Amino acid sequence: MRRILEVIACSVADAVAAESGGAGRLEVVSRLEVGGLTPGVDLVREILAAVSIPIRVMVRENSGYDVASESEFENLCAAARAFDQLGIDGLVLGFLRSGHLDLASTERVLGCAPRLRATFHRAFEALEHPEAAIAALKKSGRFDRILTSGDSGRLRQYAAQAGPEISIMAGGGMSAELIRNVIETTSVREFHVGRAARHAANINEPVDASRVRSLATLLSA
Repeated sequence: MRRILEVIACSVADAVAAESGGAGRLEVVSRLEVGGLTPGVDLVREILAAVSIPIRVMVRENSGYDVASESEFENLCAAARAFDQLGIDGLVLGFLRSGHLDLASTERVLGCAPRLRATFHRAFEALEHPEAAIAALKKSGRFDRILTSGDSGRLRQYAAQAGPEISIMAGGGMSAELIRNVIETTSVREFHVGRAARHAANINEPVDASRVRSLATLLSA
């Protein structure tokens, strides 16, 4: 299995630059400064028309990891239905309640997008019992990736437990040095970057194709 670099995109220009630099997949979000929220359907449609690499889309309505109200549920479900119709690669989501996996809420939203697989995002890192959550996500059958940071030992442990049904994707402050270390010490083959792919490593700046190319080259070595 080849290594894959997933780059966060907040605009069509971000998406085009990421693909030009060698990204293998995009995560499309709005409001990157709060960790990413649901983007507009029109933006996702425009990005699909502009690039050929797979696209996963964030479905999240607030900066926390819970669903705050029934109206948020309605917005999440409406977005999931709309994205399901577009032919994207999958959704990015995950909800918690008091530090525990809220699988019922997560599956309620996923039920509105029956054709799509999903990445469980970095809410995973706020779980009190991540191993139990991995088992529950495997049983669900809707998730094929978990995005998380952590040291090499933890990533190896998660990968061993999650596979083969679910792949662990390393993210959260990934730099070239950290990516190199994870490649050398684990079986993880997917890497997720936001800041590292942007001009001056600044989340308020656009994606820089040359920075993406440097990271993609590291993964292909």
